[in-house]
Amino acid sequence: MTAMRRRVIVGTAVVSMALALAACGKAGDKKSDNASGSGKSIGILLPDTVTARYERFDKPLMVAKIKELCPDCTVTYDNAAGDASKQAQQVNTMVTKGVKVLILDAQDSVGIRSSVQSAVDKGIKVVAYDRLAQGPVSAYVSYDNEKVGELQGQALLDALGPKATPQAKIVMINGDDADPNAAQFKAGAHKVLDGKVAVAYEQSGLWKDTVANQKVTAAITQIGAKNIVGVYSANDTMAGGIATALKGAGMHVPLTGQDADLTAIQRILAGAQSATVYKAYKPEADATAEIAVDLLQGKAVTSVADTTATSGSGQSVPAKLLTAVSVTKANIKDTVVKDGMYTTAQICTAEFAQACKENGIQ
Repeated sequence: MTAMRRRVIVGTAVVSMALALAACGKAGDKKSDNASGSGKSIGILLPDTVTARYERFDKPLMVAKIKELCPDCTVTYDNAAGDASKQAQQVNTMVTKGVKVLILDAQDSVGIRSSVQSAVDKGIKVVAYDRLAQGPVSAYVSYDNEKVGELQGQALLDALGPKATPQAKIVMINGDDADPNAAQFKAGAHKVLDGKVAVAYEQSGLWKDTVANQKVTAAITQIGAKNIVGVYSANDTMAGGIATALKGAGMHVPLTGQDADLTAIQRILAGAQSATVYKAYKPEADATAEIAVDLLQGKAVTSVADTTATSGSGQSVPAKLLTAVSVTKANIKDTVVKDGMYTTAQICTAEFAQACKENGIQ
Protein backbone atom coordinates (compact mmCIF):
# COMPACT_ATOMS: atom_id res chain seq x y z
CA MET A 1 0.00 0.00 0.00
CA THR A 2 1.40 3.41 -0.92
CA ALA A 3 1.96 6.16 1.60
CA MET A 4 -0.65 8.32 -0.20
CA ARG A 5 -3.28 5.56 -0.06
CA ARG A 6 -2.59 4.95 3.64
CA ARG A 7 -3.09 8.65 4.34
CA VAL A 8 -6.42 8.66 2.47
CA ILE A 9 -7.69 5.59 4.36
CA VAL A 10 -6.55 6.91 7.74
CA GLY A 11 -8.02 10.33 7.00
CA THR A 12 -11.37 8.80 6.04
CA ALA A 13 -11.39 6.72 9.22
CA VAL A 14 -10.64 9.75 11.38
CA VAL A 15 -13.46 11.75 9.76
CA SER A 16 -15.88 8.85 10.24
CA MET A 17 -14.85 8.43 13.86
CA ALA A 18 -15.22 12.17 14.54
CA LEU A 19 -18.74 12.14 13.06
CA ALA A 20 -19.66 9.12 15.16
CA LEU A 21 -18.29 10.73 18.32
CA ALA A 22 -20.13 13.94 17.57
CA ALA A 23 -23.38 12.01 17.21
CA CYS A 24 -22.70 10.18 20.49
CA GLY A 25 -21.93 13.48 22.18
CA LYS A 26 -25.25 14.94 21.12
CA ALA A 27 -27.07 11.88 22.36
CA GLY A 28 -25.22 12.05 25.65
CA ASP A 29 -25.95 15.76 26.04
CA LYS A 30 -29.62 15.17 25.33
CA LYS A 31 -29.76 12.38 27.90
CA SER A 32 -28.11 14.61 30.50
CA ASP A 33 -30.53 17.45 29.72
CA ASN A 34 -33.48 15.10 30.03
CA ALA A 35 -32.19 13.85 33.36
CA SER A 36 -31.81 17.39 34.67
CA GLY A 37 -35.04 18.59 33.19
CA SER A 38 -37.02 15.75 34.74
CA GLY A 39 -35.60 16.52 38.17
CA LYS A 40 -33.28 13.54 38.30
CA SER A 41 -29.97 15.34 38.78
CA ILE A 42 -28.18 15.59 42.16
CA GLY A 43 -24.89 17.39 42.78
CA ILE A 44 -22.42 16.64 45.57
CA LEU A 45 -19.77 19.13 46.67
CA LEU A 46 -17.27 18.11 49.37
CA PRO A 47 -14.74 20.46 50.99
CA ASP A 48 -11.26 18.94 50.85
CA THR A 49 -9.06 16.01 49.95
CA VAL A 50 -6.77 16.28 52.98
CA THR A 51 -9.30 14.69 55.33
CA ALA A 52 -9.33 11.03 54.33
CA ARG A 53 -13.02 10.42 54.96
CA TYR A 54 -14.48 12.47 52.11
CA GLU A 55 -13.08 10.63 49.10
CA ARG A 56 -12.87 7.24 50.79
CA PHE A 57 -16.27 7.09 52.49
CA ASP A 58 -18.66 10.04 52.16
CA LYS A 59 -18.68 10.32 48.37
CA PRO A 60 -19.03 6.63 47.45
CA LEU A 61 -21.57 5.96 50.20
CA MET A 62 -23.81 8.85 49.14
CA VAL A 63 -23.58 7.97 45.46
CA ALA A 64 -24.42 4.32 46.16
CA LYS A 65 -27.46 5.21 48.28
CA ILE A 66 -28.76 7.74 45.74
CA LYS A 67 -28.46 5.15 42.98
CA GLU A 68 -30.23 2.58 45.16
CA LEU A 69 -33.15 4.94 45.80
CA CYS A 70 -33.19 6.51 42.34
CA PRO A 71 -31.50 4.28 39.73
CA ASP A 72 -32.04 6.78 36.91
CA CYS A 73 -30.68 9.76 38.84
CA THR A 74 -27.62 11.55 37.52
CA VAL A 75 -25.01 12.33 40.20
CA THR A 76 -22.39 15.03 39.60
CA TYR A 77 -19.47 15.37 42.02
CA ASP A 78 -16.67 17.81 42.76
CA ASN A 79 -14.28 18.63 45.60
CA ALA A 80 -13.07 22.09 46.64
CA ALA A 81 -9.62 20.82 47.70
CA GLY A 82 -9.71 23.20 50.66
CA ASP A 83 -10.38 26.29 48.54
CA ALA A 84 -13.54 28.22 49.49
CA SER A 85 -13.52 30.39 46.36
CA LYS A 86 -13.17 27.28 44.23
CA GLN A 87 -16.20 25.76 45.95
CA ALA A 88 -18.24 28.89 45.21
CA GLN A 89 -17.36 28.45 41.53
CA GLN A 90 -18.34 24.78 41.77
CA VAL A 91 -21.78 25.78 43.06
CA ASN A 92 -22.20 28.02 39.99
CA THR A 93 -21.13 25.13 37.76
CA MET A 94 -23.70 22.85 39.38
CA VAL A 95 -26.36 25.51 38.73
CA THR A 96 -25.30 25.72 35.08
CA LYS A 97 -25.44 21.92 34.74
CA GLY A 98 -29.02 22.00 35.94
CA VAL A 99 -28.86 19.95 39.12
CA LYS A 100 -32.12 19.95 41.03
CA VAL A 101 -30.69 19.13 44.47
CA LEU A 102 -27.24 20.06 45.74
CA ILE A 103 -25.58 18.27 48.66
CA LEU A 104 -23.06 20.73 50.06
CA ASP A 105 -20.35 20.26 52.69
CA ALA A 106 -19.17 23.86 52.94
CA GLN A 107 -15.47 24.67 53.08
CA ASP A 108 -16.49 28.08 54.46
CA SER A 109 -20.01 28.00 55.89
CA VAL A 110 -20.26 31.81 56.07
CA GLY A 111 -18.62 32.66 52.75
CA ILE A 112 -20.76 30.19 50.82
CA ARG A 113 -24.00 31.94 51.83
CA SER A 114 -24.39 34.01 48.67
CA SER A 115 -23.74 30.93 46.51
CA VAL A 116 -26.42 29.00 48.39
CA GLN A 117 -28.85 31.88 47.89
CA SER A 118 -28.03 32.01 44.18
CA ALA A 119 -28.66 28.27 43.80
CA VAL A 120 -31.96 28.47 45.68
CA ASP A 121 -33.01 31.43 43.52
CA LYS A 122 -32.61 29.09 40.53
CA GLY A 123 -34.98 26.58 42.12
CA ILE A 124 -32.29 24.25 43.48
CA LYS A 125 -32.76 22.59 46.87
CA VAL A 126 -29.60 22.62 49.00
CA VAL A 127 -28.86 19.99 51.64
CA ALA A 128 -26.13 20.96 54.10
CA TYR A 129 -23.94 17.94 54.77
CA ASP A 130 -21.83 17.55 57.93
CA ARG A 131 -21.44 21.36 58.25
CA LEU A 132 -24.39 23.74 58.43
CA ALA A 133 -23.89 26.24 55.64
CA GLN A 134 -25.50 29.64 56.01
CA GLY A 135 -28.29 30.62 53.67
CA PRO A 136 -31.67 29.08 52.82
CA VAL A 137 -30.76 25.38 52.94
CA SER A 138 -33.62 22.86 52.89
CA ALA A 139 -32.13 20.34 55.35
CA TYR A 140 -29.03 19.53 57.36
CA VAL A 141 -27.46 16.17 58.24
CA SER A 142 -24.60 15.81 60.71
CA TYR A 143 -23.69 14.60 64.16
CA ASP A 144 -24.39 16.33 67.46
CA ASN A 145 -21.15 18.27 67.26
CA GLU A 146 -21.14 19.72 70.76
CA LYS A 147 -21.55 16.18 72.06
CA VAL A 148 -18.55 15.18 69.92
CA GLY A 149 -16.49 17.83 71.73
CA GLU A 150 -17.72 16.52 75.06
CA LEU A 151 -16.65 13.00 74.10
CA GLN A 152 -13.21 14.30 73.15
CA GLY A 153 -12.83 16.23 76.39
CA GLN A 154 -13.94 13.29 78.49
CA ALA A 155 -11.60 10.93 76.64
CA LEU A 156 -8.70 13.25 77.46
CA LEU A 157 -9.68 13.38 81.15
CA ASP A 158 -10.06 9.59 81.25
CA ALA A 159 -6.61 9.14 79.72
CA LEU A 160 -5.07 11.61 82.17
CA GLY A 161 -6.58 9.85 85.18
CA PRO A 162 -5.19 11.28 88.45
CA LYS A 163 -3.04 13.73 86.46
CA ALA A 164 -6.21 15.67 85.61
CA THR A 165 -6.07 18.50 88.13
CA PRO A 166 -7.09 22.18 87.86
CA GLN A 167 -3.39 23.10 87.68
CA ALA A 168 -2.45 20.51 85.02
CA LYS A 169 -1.64 22.23 81.71
CA ILE A 170 -3.03 21.01 78.42
CA VAL A 171 -2.78 22.26 74.85
CA MET A 172 -5.88 22.68 72.67
CA ILE A 173 -5.65 22.60 68.88
CA ASN A 174 -9.05 23.43 67.45
CA GLY A 175 -10.43 23.20 63.92
CA ASP A 176 -10.81 25.88 61.27
CA ASP A 177 -12.86 28.88 62.43
CA ALA A 178 -14.54 28.94 59.00
CA ASP A 179 -16.14 25.60 59.89
CA PRO A 180 -19.14 26.01 62.24
CA ASN A 181 -18.56 22.49 63.54
CA ALA A 182 -15.18 23.59 64.91
CA ALA A 183 -16.84 26.05 67.29
CA GLN A 184 -19.23 23.35 68.48
CA PHE A 185 -16.45 20.82 69.08
CA LYS A 186 -14.55 23.49 70.99
CA ALA A 187 -17.59 24.45 73.09
CA GLY A 188 -18.30 20.84 73.98
CA ALA A 189 -14.71 20.16 74.94
CA HIS A 190 -14.50 23.26 77.12
CA LYS A 191 -17.72 22.25 78.85
CA VAL A 192 -15.98 19.09 80.05
CA LEU A 193 -12.41 20.32 80.49
CA ASP A 194 -12.82 23.74 82.10
CA GLY A 195 -12.12 23.59 85.82
CA LYS A 196 -10.73 20.06 85.55
CA VAL A 197 -7.50 21.05 83.79
CA ALA A 198 -5.84 24.33 82.75
CA VAL A 199 -5.83 25.22 79.05
CA ALA A 200 -2.37 26.76 78.80
CA TYR A 201 -2.27 27.17 75.01
CA GLU A 202 -5.14 27.20 72.50
CA GLN A 203 -4.91 27.77 68.75
CA SER A 204 -6.58 26.74 65.48
CA GLY A 205 -4.82 24.08 63.47
CA LEU A 206 -7.01 24.78 60.40
CA TRP A 207 -7.67 21.00 60.08
CA LYS A 208 -4.11 20.63 58.71
CA ASP A 209 -1.46 18.30 60.13
CA THR A 210 1.35 20.69 59.21
CA VAL A 211 -0.27 23.66 60.96
CA ALA A 212 -1.12 21.58 64.03
CA ASN A 213 2.46 20.35 64.19
CA GLN A 214 3.75 23.93 64.09
CA LYS A 215 1.32 25.10 66.78
CA VAL A 216 2.15 22.27 69.18
CA THR A 217 5.86 22.77 68.58
CA ALA A 218 5.36 26.44 69.53
CA ALA A 219 3.38 25.41 72.63
CA ILE A 220 6.15 23.06 73.74
CA THR A 221 8.68 25.86 73.36
CA GLN A 222 6.47 28.30 75.24
CA ILE A 223 5.26 26.08 78.08
CA GLY A 224 7.96 23.43 78.30
CA ALA A 225 7.65 19.74 77.45
CA LYS A 226 7.64 18.68 81.11
CA ASN A 227 4.76 21.03 81.92
CA ILE A 228 2.26 19.69 79.35
CA VAL A 229 0.15 16.74 80.50
CA GLY A 230 -2.05 16.28 77.43
CA VAL A 231 -3.17 17.60 74.05
CA TYR A 232 -6.69 18.06 72.69
CA SER A 233 -6.80 17.75 68.90
CA ALA A 234 -10.12 18.41 67.18
CA ASN A 235 -9.53 15.76 64.51
CA ASP A 236 -7.24 12.91 63.49
CA THR A 237 -5.56 14.69 60.59
CA MET A 238 -4.19 17.27 63.01
CA ALA A 239 -3.49 14.59 65.61
CA GLY A 240 -1.08 13.00 63.12
CA GLY A 241 0.99 16.18 62.93
CA ILE A 242 0.77 16.63 66.70
CA ALA A 243 1.91 13.06 67.37
CA THR A 244 4.99 13.74 65.25
CA ALA A 245 5.75 16.92 67.23
CA LEU A 246 5.30 15.13 70.56
CA LYS A 247 7.55 12.28 69.49
CA GLY A 248 10.19 14.76 68.35
CA ALA A 249 10.11 16.38 71.77
CA GLY A 250 10.38 13.02 73.54
CA MET A 251 6.87 13.40 74.98
CA HIS A 252 4.32 10.66 75.62
CA VAL A 253 1.08 12.31 76.76
CA PRO A 254 -2.62 11.68 76.06
CA LEU A 255 -3.85 12.95 72.69
CA THR A 256 -7.41 13.08 71.34
CA GLY A 257 -8.75 13.07 67.79
CA GLN A 258 -11.86 12.64 65.66
CA ASP A 259 -12.99 10.84 62.47
CA ALA A 260 -11.57 7.39 63.29
CA ASP A 261 -9.03 7.62 60.46
CA LEU A 262 -7.16 4.37 59.83
CA THR A 263 -3.84 5.95 60.85
CA ALA A 264 -5.47 7.20 64.06
CA ILE A 265 -6.71 3.71 64.92
CA GLN A 266 -3.17 2.46 64.42
CA ARG A 267 -1.74 5.28 66.54
CA ILE A 268 -4.18 4.34 69.31
CA LEU A 269 -2.99 0.74 69.18
CA ALA A 270 0.63 1.91 69.26
CA GLY A 271 -0.04 4.27 72.19
CA ALA A 272 0.70 7.47 70.25
CA GLN A 273 -2.94 8.62 70.46
CA SER A 274 -5.40 7.99 73.28
CA ALA A 275 -8.78 8.19 71.57
CA THR A 276 -10.73 9.28 68.53
CA VAL A 277 -14.41 9.91 67.88
CA TYR A 278 -16.15 7.54 65.50
CA LYS A 279 -18.90 9.11 63.46
CA ALA A 280 -20.18 6.26 61.32
CA TYR A 281 -20.20 7.63 57.78
CA LYS A 282 -22.85 5.32 56.33
CA PRO A 283 -25.79 6.52 58.49
CA GLU A 284 -24.85 10.13 57.73
CA ALA A 285 -24.42 9.54 54.00
CA ASP A 286 -27.57 7.40 53.79
CA ALA A 287 -29.74 9.98 55.58
CA THR A 288 -28.44 12.70 53.28
CA ALA A 289 -29.13 10.64 50.17
CA GLU A 290 -32.66 9.87 51.39
CA ILE A 291 -33.37 13.55 51.98
CA ALA A 292 -31.93 14.51 48.57
CA VAL A 293 -34.13 11.98 46.78
CA ASP A 294 -37.17 13.06 48.82
CA LEU A 295 -36.55 16.65 47.73
CA LEU A 296 -36.27 15.51 44.10
CA GLN A 297 -39.63 13.81 44.42
CA GLY A 298 -41.28 16.73 46.20
CA LYS A 299 -41.69 14.84 49.45
CA ALA A 300 -41.37 16.23 52.98
CA VAL A 301 -37.96 15.63 54.55
CA THR A 302 -39.28 15.32 58.10
CA SER A 303 -39.48 11.52 57.92
CA VAL A 304 -35.65 11.60 58.09
CA ALA A 305 -34.94 15.08 59.50
CA ASP A 306 -36.59 14.60 62.89
CA THR A 307 -35.23 17.73 64.61
CA THR A 308 -34.12 21.25 63.73
CA ALA A 309 -30.90 23.26 63.83
CA THR A 310 -30.28 27.00 63.61
CA SER A 311 -27.65 28.19 61.18
CA GLY A 312 -25.25 31.06 61.74
CA SER A 313 -27.47 33.24 59.52
CA GLY A 314 -30.50 32.53 61.67
CA GLN A 315 -32.37 29.97 59.57
CA SER A 316 -34.17 27.17 61.40
CA VAL A 317 -33.40 24.10 59.32
CA PRO A 318 -34.92 20.58 59.42
CA ALA A 319 -32.07 18.40 60.67
CA LYS A 320 -30.91 14.89 61.34
CA LEU A 321 -28.30 14.82 64.12
CA LEU A 322 -26.66 11.46 64.75
CA THR A 323 -24.84 10.24 67.85
CA ALA A 324 -21.07 9.63 67.79
CA VAL A 325 -18.98 7.15 69.81
CA SER A 326 -15.62 7.57 71.55
CA VAL A 327 -13.06 4.95 70.46
CA THR A 328 -10.10 3.73 72.52
CA LYS A 329 -8.07 0.53 72.48
CA ALA A 330 -10.86 -1.13 74.45
CA ASN A 331 -13.55 -0.87 71.76
CA ILE A 332 -11.81 -0.73 68.37
CA LYS A 333 -13.04 -4.26 67.64
CA ASP A 334 -16.62 -3.44 68.61
CA THR A 335 -16.83 -0.22 66.58
CA VAL A 336 -14.82 0.36 63.41
CA VAL A 337 -14.06 -3.34 62.88
CA LYS A 338 -17.56 -4.58 63.68
CA ASP A 339 -19.12 -1.98 61.37
CA GLY A 340 -16.80 -2.97 58.54
CA MET A 341 -15.17 0.42 58.31
CA TYR A 342 -11.77 -1.28 58.33
CA THR A 343 -10.74 -4.91 58.13
CA THR A 344 -8.30 -6.39 60.62
CA ALA A 345 -5.88 -6.81 57.73
CA GLN A 346 -5.99 -3.07 57.02
CA ILE A 347 -5.39 -2.19 60.66
CA CYS A 348 -2.99 -4.94 61.64
CA THR A 349 -0.13 -4.43 59.22
CA ALA A 350 3.28 -5.79 60.22
CA GLU A 351 4.07 -2.70 62.29
CA PHE A 352 0.90 -3.06 64.37
CA ALA A 353 0.45 -6.84 64.38
CA GLN A 354 1.70 -7.32 67.94
CA ALA A 355 -0.45 -4.46 69.27
CA CYS A 356 -3.47 -5.97 67.51
CA LYS A 357 -2.77 -9.34 69.12
CA GLU A 358 -2.40 -7.79 72.55
CA ASN A 359 -5.73 -5.99 72.16
CA GLY A 360 -7.66 -8.97 70.82
CA ILE A 361 -8.19 -7.61 67.31
CA GLN A 362 -6.53 -10.55 65.53
